[in-house]
Amino acid sequence: MQVQRQIALLRGINVGRAKRIAMADLRKLIADLGYADVRTLLNSGNAVFASPGIAPEDTARRIEEALVLKLGVAARVTVLSAEELGQLVLDNTLMSLADDHSRLMAFVLSDARDLARLDGLLRRDWGDDAMALGARSVHLWCAGGILASEAAAALGKLLGDGVTSRNWATILKLHALATA
Repeated sequence: MQVQRQIALLRGINVGRAKRIAMADLRKLIADLGYADVRTLLNSGNAVFASPGIAPEDTARRIEEALVLKLGVAARVTVLSAEELGQLVLDNTLMSLADDHSRLMAFVLSDARDLARLDGLLRRDWGDDAMALGARSVHLWCAGGILASEAAAALGKLLGDGVTSRNWATILKLHALATA
């Protein structure tokens, strides 16, 4: 059986009062689905684990269903293989702008086909912000922070729950866990 590392990114977990999940419960839920060596990062719905040959899109569906059935929480789940996360790190062409990893964002798409919808946003002038595409992600430098970024708001509005974002510091920590 082929074992691969996978990374689950849960959208909107533990942000404000909605969709509250203890990370111990998330680890148990994923382990109960048959995944091994489950680790969570921070308190915002990031998990790294070993998959027994289950495709990332099937893992995402299984976790989404279990979240509702076992924890009563509906959340979109995006799952990447360790290789896909490695590619996301390599795809980032905005590192020369990033003097603060909390303002450099990776918007990870649930479906890579959604990249085709971004053409209009890529052609816009975002002032001090900058946007670049990856294989399954949009990298965004938010010069004034994500809350002040019109580009981040436009991405969220266009893609809705088909995208989840993490700052670069979190992406690098997830990558380190996935490749350890």
